[in-house]
Amino acid sequence: MLHWIIRKILGRIAAIPVRRRLAAFELATHAPQQVQEDLLRRILARQADTDFGKHHHFNAIRTIADFRRNLPVAAYEYFDPYIKRVTQGDFKALLTDPVVHMFALTSGTTATRKFIPVTAGYLADYKRGWNLWGLKVFRDHPEVRLRPIVQMSGDWQEFTTAAGIPCGSVTGLTASMQLRIIRWLYCVPAAVGKVKDPAAKYYVALRLSLTRRVGMIIAANPSTLVNMARAGDQVKESLVRDLHDGTLSDRIEIPGAVRVALQRRIKKRHPDRARELEEIIRRTGTLYPKDYWPKDCIIGNWTGGSVSAYLRHFPKYYGATPVRDVGLIASEGRMTIPMADATSSGVLDITTHYFEFIPEEEIGSPQPTVLAAHELKEGRTYFILPTTSYGLYRYNIYDVVRCTGFYNQTPLVEFLSKGAHFANITGEKVSEYQVIDALTETLRELNINLTAYSVAPCWDDDQPYYGLFVERGDLTGKEQGLALLQGVEDRLRRINIEYAAKRESRRLGPLRLALVPNNTWQDWDRKRLARTGGTLEQYKHPSLIADPKFREEIAVQEELRMPGD
Repeated sequence: MLHWIIRKILGRIAAIPVRRRLAAFELATHAPQQVQEDLLRRILARQADTDFGKHHHFNAIRTIADFRRNLPVAAYEYFDPYIKRVTQGDFKALLTDPVVHMFALTSGTTATRKFIPVTAGYLADYKRGWNLWGLKVFRDHPEVRLRPIVQMSGDWQEFTTAAGIPCGSVTGLTASMQLRIIRWLYCVPAAVGKVKDPAAKYYVALRLSLTRRVGMIIAANPSTLVNMARAGDQVKESLVRDLHDGTLSDRIEIPGAVRVALQRRIKKRHPDRARELEEIIRRTGTLYPKDYWPKDCIIGNWTGGSVSAYLRHFPKYYGATPVRDVGLIASEGRMTIPMADATSSGVLDITTHYFEFIPEEEIGSPQPTVLAAHELKEGRTYFILPTTSYGLYRYNIYDVVRCTGFYNQTPLVEFLSKGAHFANITGEKVSEYQVIDALTETLRELNINLTAYSVAPCWDDDQPYYGLFVERGDLTGKEQGLALLQGVEDRLRRINIEYAAKRESRRLGPLRLALVPNNTWQDWDRKRLARTGGTLEQYKHPSLIADPKFREEIAVQEELRMPGD
């Protein structure tokens, strides 16, 4: 009882500054233009004496027009020479900050990994965004306040630069910096970030959280939660035995130092909980989160773009647990703060970065239209360009977003896809989010759940076509496969008029269903992740693969065509 009272008091004290920030953010959303322009002036003034600031004449910038004249819209490669100097300890190249805590590494899913300097300002922005998100969740779901949180972090010390600066996942750094006052809330300590094997990481996370009354489960990528639920069921006997005996299986690949760090947490025996889990297994034949964690807990993860397909698996593993999107957030920074469940839209985080937008259809233009946040139109799609306080200016992160409305006067934005994810054989310009839309609607209509899928252009000298690659075991038979094929083909033609025109002119053949062996995507994703050097938490399986040679590189057991093809 005393422990409960202390937690209540400390929780309220810790929430006071966060409530103030939420009130300040709410006020800011009424005046996005003023807030954004004031923020940009502060960023430029602070970084004016850096080499980058001098080269781009920050001191001479007086207006937004000056800003756009002096700095180009740029990808990471434009900043790379300056960032390389920062990695070597020459901070003045890009930053006035006296300390760089680490470099956050991008996932590497579209290119080689990028180095994003994590400064005091970066951390302040990062923590503030998560605090605002979390407090809004707690206000909407007061039943989960001060209940344990399952959240896995990455390794923030994968390696160091020549200047001795750590590089890795910023989630690991923030986990290691948690105040003792709140550390008890988190089931999975920072040390687990050192566990590289995904199956081992899932095992440890479950071993540490199965005994607790979990209130929130957070993993940006929903595939992480689906895979964790599946993994827990596959090793259920071992988990139950470890809980009963107060052990951590020697068969799990965990570094010795991590085992030592976890010893205090795992040495207590839980025979009563082990018996409860055994009863669940006896009754259901499985061990899924919907049966061992409270039914009123909350899930926080991405719900938009290519990862949305994984949400169809949630009812099987997590029941009717509410899902709150964690926002458009990357190693480069947070861009949105969702304010409600069951939507991928979030309020543009106008107090953290200065944002510009280019209409999607103009991204290849030499002089595209550039809009400020307050100039967006509901329903339109854009490339988003953040300017940060830690060295990225008019940065093209290649994210395509849609404005879905407004929160007060500030845009609500949802992530659609990486803009680089387009396929084009004869001018049809199929985009990843068009593929996602077509598959999502068809799978819902047919009540089909796929482990994963990808669409790719396939070259044929007579008539090129697109292939839909699906694991054979996900479908009940040929009839269901053909229904899936027809539904996706029809929707693609409705969504993309150029695709429809190329089909009508027979420059493109009909979509085909390529059946691949079971577990193909798990193996393919693992190899791709190893090749690019990304992290499991950030990785997104591509719904569209633009490479026309992909068909030659993957084992296809059978290819189905629609009748009449």
